[in-house]
Order: sequence, then C-alpha cells, then structure tokens
Amino acid sequence: MKKGKTYTLDLRRKREGKTHYKKRLKLLMSDKHRLVVRRSIGNIQANIVAYDAKGDKIVLSAHSAELKKFGWKLNKGNLPSAYLVGVLLGKKAKSLGIKSAVLDLGLNKSVKGSRFYAVVAGALDAGLEVPHNPGILPNKDRIAGEHIAKYAAKLKDDEAALKKQFGSYLKNNIDPKKIVEYFNEIKSKVK
Repeated sequence: MKKGKTYTLDLRRKREGKTHYKKRLKLLMSDKHRLVVRRSIGNIQANIVAYDAKGDKIVLSAHSAELKKFGWKLNKGNLPSAYLVGVLLGKKAKSLGIKSAVLDLGLNKSVKGSRFYAVVAGALDAGLEVPHNPGILPNKDRIAGEHIAKYAAKLKDDEAALKKQFGSYLKNNIDPKKIVEYFNEIKSKVK
C-alpha cells in the first residue's frame, strides 16, 4: 500500500498467505490451548498448542499414522480416521490434565460436517471441551462409515466396480459392507 513517497509492506506471512493475524489474535486472546487441525490428502494431524512469547509450543499431538498400532488398515485421511484421531488426541489431553481447547482451523475454510469437525467430535467424545455449534459436526452414521457401507452394498452386483472403488479394503481383507463394525472395533481399542 503506497502512501505518498513511502511504501508500507504487510507482514511477510500475511503477504505469503500463511497467517490471518486478526483471526490468530482473537484465538490467542481466549488464553486457552488451541486445538490445531491440519489435513493432507492421505493424513490428518491434530495438535494441542500453547502460546509462548518465543513461539507456539506443541503440548501434544496425534497423527493418523498412529492409528496403525490400533489395527486401522484403511485410508488415514477420511472421516472415520479423522474421528479416531480426535478420540486419540482427547485421550492424550485428558491424561495430561488438559480439559478444554479452542479450535484453530488456520486458513482452512469451515465446512459443515468436514474432517476438521470429525476431529472435534472425536475430541468431544474423549472428554475434551471445545466450544462449537452442534449443528456443524458430522452425524454419527457418517462418522462410523455407514455411507461407505451403503455404497459398497449398492455395488455388490458389479464386481469390477467394487474392486476398483474398494481395492484397498479388499487388499486388507476388510469387507467394505462391514466398515461400521470394523470402525467400532478400532474405536473401542483407541478409547
């Protein structure tokens, strides 16, 4: 923004589109831990972060790769695995005595029923208090993967399409129509 003979630059991270400073300031003014959720195509990561003058400190973390030790063999970036990451994070937070956190999505858009809110639903079920609107959380059937089971049941006659869509499930000897039972089994192990 040019003003007369001088030229004022925005902060570097704002120019690069990495930080929304007004949003960050509001989160920091709450004086609570932040539940920071980040996603990639194949993974979900959730952290509890505390503010420090020298820089943010990650108090604890949960990653979808950790679900492997509980027996999760499926995609680590979908809604059921995001929920399980939230449960795992909530369990870890409870063991450290952290009772509440504020959700920090960063520059990601808030979309109703998304993987971000599946992590929040998992953390809530594990006992972590996160201020939220209950209408924005995904419903329990979708979290458990019932929509996956219904789609697999619809493809039962077309074996080629079933193998193409659910090849990773079949490779791991998991019937996609029984994903809900598999999810509940892993959920009980995580809790």
